[in-house]
Amino acid sequence: MTARGESERGLRGPDFVPLLDGAAHVTRFAPSPTGYLHLGHAYAARFAHDAARLTGGRFLLRLEDLDPQRCRPEFAAAILDDLRWLGLRFDGPVIRQSQRLPLYRQALDRLRAAGVLYPCFCTRKQIRQEIEEAAAAPHGPSGDRLYPGTCRGLAEAERARRMARGEPFAWRLDVARALALTGPLAWYDVRAGWVEVDPGALGDVVLARKDVPASYHLAVVVDDAAQGVTLVTRGEDLFHATPVHRLLQALLGLPVPRWYHHNLIADRDGRRMAKRTGALTLRHLRARGLGPAAIWRLLEPAAESGRTHPLAVAP
Repeated sequence: MTARGESERGLRGPDFVPLLDGAAHVTRFAPSPTGYLHLGHAYAARFAHDAARLTGGRFLLRLEDLDPQRCRPEFAAAILDDLRWLGLRFDGPVIRQSQRLPLYRQALDRLRAAGVLYPCFCTRKQIRQEIEEAAAAPHGPSGDRLYPGTCRGLAEAERARRMARGEPFAWRLDVARALALTGPLAWYDVRAGWVEVDPGALGDVVLARKDVPASYHLAVVVDDAAQGVTLVTRGEDLFHATPVHRLLQALLGLPVPRWYHHNLIADRDGRRMAKRTGALTLRHLRARGLGPAAIWRLLEPAAESGRTHPLAVAP
């Protein structure tokens, strides 16, 4: 069977909705080199690859290596090796976020100039305590555990004093102020259709810290625009992050892609595969003698599943 034939077969099932807009889409696979690729990564990479190839478009590779504490060169090299082994060929050079810091600083400068950022001096422990206390109150929040906006109302003089004193802080997006500038927003997901941005569901997300010069939210928006990505394919666990990205695109005047949030790959216990839970890596499967064709056969049920599929793969 040809490579194209394999791709067409791999995307059939409920997880593949035909792209009927007639565009030659630019997609990307953007892993973080903080560990080895696992089966969930293989599915996401194959999905982005096939969406590009079936529309006559381009498939790009980006390494999201902004975390200096967790990202390692050996993991980056392993990602490239695993993709070659799987038979997935990307177009153009590999983009590394660690080499694009000036672009993120420019975006942050624009957002600060627009008055939609504020410094947050809260530690993670303080934020966690405030959320827990608010949830315990008689009329406390019952939904998502969002940042309660502790530092949003600090006076400018207080902010300046604490920054001059050298207190560590993060830059947060003032979502209410930002949406007041942009007005109502919506975004399009191939499976879900048009989705309106709900201001109450976002929370004032962090866009930069001292140790990490750009958060995932900011970097991904800047890079997708710079690379000309027209179709963002990724797991449905990131569906909730898309409103933040749509808001940042509006604030920065960036082009707006379509999104395609596909199924997740789960382990035998029904948990989403992730590095932090010790997901089965491609390295491990390769060492056991499995080839690329066997990997794709393991992943085929996920495309047939409505959401996730517990893979019956022994450790």
